[in-house]
Amino acid sequence: MSRLRIQHRTEYEYVRPITLGRHRLVLRPREGHDLRVESMHLVISPAYQLTWSRDVFGNSIAIVDFLEPTDKLEILNDVIVSRTSPFPEQSPHSPWPIPFPVIYDPLEMGAAAAYQSASFATDANEVREWVNQVVPKPELQSSESILFALGEAIYRQIKYQRRSEKGVQSPLQTLSLASGSCRDMATLMMEAGRTLGIATRFASGYLDCPAAMAGHASTHAWTEYYLPTLGWRGFDPTLGQPTSLKHVVTGVSNQPRGVMPVSGSFHGSSADYQKMTVQVTTETLLVSVPPSH
Repeated sequence: MSRLRIQHRTEYEYVRPITLGRHRLVLRPREGHDLRVESMHLVISPAYQLTWSRDVFGNSIAIVDFLEPTDKLEILNDVIVSRTSPFPEQSPHSPWPIPFPVIYDPLEMGAAAAYQSASFATDANEVREWVNQVVPKPELQSSESILFALGEAIYRQIKYQRRSEKGVQSPLQTLSLASGSCRDMATLMMEAGRTLGIATRFASGYLDCPAAMAGHASTHAWTEYYLPTLGWRGFDPTLGQPTSLKHVVTGVSNQPRGVMPVSGSFHGSSADYQKMTVQVTTETLLVSVPPSH
């Protein structure tokens, strides 16, 4: 088991006091057999009222309504999680031979369909052509090895480019530019998997890496796919590797907009907005061991 402290600070600055609209925060890590939230402290300024809910994807959502005008919005998420190896004990890097094309159980087909439909329908043909180049004969391979090939191809062909603009590039934009942020690369892999009829979704959260330990990181994004028997598994095309315990998921959705860490509005003009800064820091904590008798 390992313990990790994550501090995620987001600040918005305005040139004059403005009134903030409702904000939606997707910041609480998703718990399961491999991760547990030990503690979470959410510090927000200015004064606010907060309501927790759970969305259709099972994410914990904080809805924030502000009570006074301000020229600065500050949100600090300070969370400690404990991580354990997934069970059953099996390396996530060794794919099981799930045949292609994927055939989902009738009981799961309705839910899987939400993750099989293209989010960028106008790009589907171009994405399919690219997939055919990367995986020319998918019927001869296992489904997971195909997904690995897609993620590795994105890692090789798309140059990582950190972007501060809102939203994501379309898959065609990312292919044309041969560059993109982690969000753009995750979106491309998600849409590529869907052209093959595989249920894929967008995942957002934190990456425990040297940049985060130094305090130079921001939030991260990758792709998850659903396969019979294996369930939901992940691949990070920015790293060119399957996900591991260093990936801490805060939100999953069938499209990128559903898991923006911080989203909301303010009443004013674009001239009132000055800047936004985001900083994510991670720290590995000691594991307490009970004394022996």
